[in-house]
Amino acid sequence: MKQFDKEHILHPYAPSQPLAEMQLVKSAHGVYLELESGERVIDGMSSWWSVIHGYNVPELNDAASKQLSKMSHVMFGGLTHEPAIKLAQTLLEITDESLEHIFFSDSGSVSVEVALKMAFQYHNSQGNRKKIKILAFEKGYHGDTFGAMSVCDPVTGMHTAFEGILHKNIFTKAPEPAFSESWDDSYMSDFKSKLESHHEEIAAVILEPIVQGAGGMRIYSPHFLKRVRELCSEYDVLFILDEIATGFGRTGKLFAYEHAGVRPDILCVGKALTGGYMSLAATLTSKKVMQGVEEGGNVLMHGPTFMANPLACAVANASLELLLNSPWQERIQAIELQLKEELGRCEALEIVKEVRVIGAIGVVELTKPTDLALLTPMFIQHGVWVRPFLNLVYIMPQYVISKEELSHLTEAIFEVIKEFEKIEGER
Repeated sequence: MKQFDKEHILHPYAPSQPLAEMQLVKSAHGVYLELESGERVIDGMSSWWSVIHGYNVPELNDAASKQLSKMSHVMFGGLTHEPAIKLAQTLLEITDESLEHIFFSDSGSVSVEVALKMAFQYHNSQGNRKKIKILAFEKGYHGDTFGAMSVCDPVTGMHTAFEGILHKNIFTKAPEPAFSESWDDSYMSDFKSKLESHHEEIAAVILEPIVQGAGGMRIYSPHFLKRVRELCSEYDVLFILDEIATGFGRTGKLFAYEHAGVRPDILCVGKALTGGYMSLAATLTSKKVMQGVEEGGNVLMHGPTFMANPLACAVANASLELLLNSPWQERIQAIELQLKEELGRCEALEIVKEVRVIGAIGVVELTKPTDLALLTPMFIQHGVWVRPFLNLVYIMPQYVISKEELSHLTEAIFEVIKEFEKIEGER
């Protein structure tokens, strides 16, 4: 099977003939992946940050099984169903009170596409046809579809590969101040300058609140987010928050924007929405935005085949119930304190530039690029699944991880980085 995979199946951001050996997963339980080789490894990645309750969760399995016996899917055009209605009710209850409308889609990238369409249609329907740009941030990441790609970092993103095809947007410097760094309004100079100069053509600003994810795992000050919100309001520009990676407790707040107490015009969620069981996302917005979109008899121009898939919505309902009825705040606070203490050891290594932690996110930034083909088997030998990228070794553990299991992860990170430092020194 692995040979067939190697010859025929494409994997994310990988050549058709990958250099690194693929690991075949037989099953997954709790925080562990069971590999074909017989090894049992702790998953430090939560399957790209989505599996917050662990694997093979009885409550989620049961929700999926019950919904399968009713219907796995039905079109959402002209029809509706209880799982979608219940999920919408819960999402509106736990997000900002200004958010009153929900569009369900089948992936985080598509939820961003919908958000961008909302912003463009909002202004266009009111005759503001010059507003055809998005103001985005360097080091940002919002997905791999064309609209989402166009607002990702212009250097580390995929702009070069699709030069001349992507929509041309405007970029400003990545948020500079660290989370707890003292505030100075000079941090806003580039953003404010770009907004002042181009606000007549900018439909919206898009930003990952508090943590920039795949663009570099950067954690920044809530004050920055507050000032962005204020300036968007001042210049009649919509404020889109991409909480696909940070939503549902990951940063210690249910949604990362709560650290700053700001109000988004449009909010994107996904990843952990179903507890990592299947793909589902949502774009939430205000009555003001929807009224603007629909002015002149218009409607939002989007409609995926699997929109509001009943099976995914049923699992999402079970996942949110499990999360909201758990002591998730205490669990994440404990994870954060443990990560700060145990990953902090890595700062003694010369190859380590910085350790950053917020909530259930731990990042070790190195002074040199990581070597995926080298480090992956080393982590497996230590009994963990950690997938570095760029010059970062990071983990986003499941909220249900035990103290001992988390220590196993952090110890493995320290030992592998120490060995990597030695290998790099000998090269």
